[in-house]
Amino acid sequence: MEPLQLSDEKLFYSIGEVAKMFDVNTSLIRFWEKEFKQIAPKKTESGKRKFTQKDIRIFEKIYELVKEKGFTLAGAKEELKTSKKNNSKISQIELKLAQIKTTLVELLKEQ
Repeated sequence: MEPLQLSDEKLFYSIGEVAKMFDVNTSLIRFWEKEFKQIAPKKTESGKRKFTQKDIRIFEKIYELVKEKGFTLAGAKEELKTSKKNNSKISQIELKLAQIKTTLVELLKEQ
């Protein structure tokens, strides 16, 4: 599946729009919402789900893991956890590298 092109202007998507993006039934969207705690759509007063772009990106990853790569739900959950931990470590490394760069630039200015 090609990465989805989401509009920068649109903040929320209905369950029908999300289902259409992935060519699945809305019942699958509801099921994945219950199974994966990372998905937390806002709900209107009448109970209609409003998914953010972040929710859709998580659906995209779940779809890739389950539908395209054949992961079980348990396997997909574990992969999402591992991916989140790795992203956190990468962010920490990037921050440390930025600090080192700043220090090196300051040292070069002093010479």
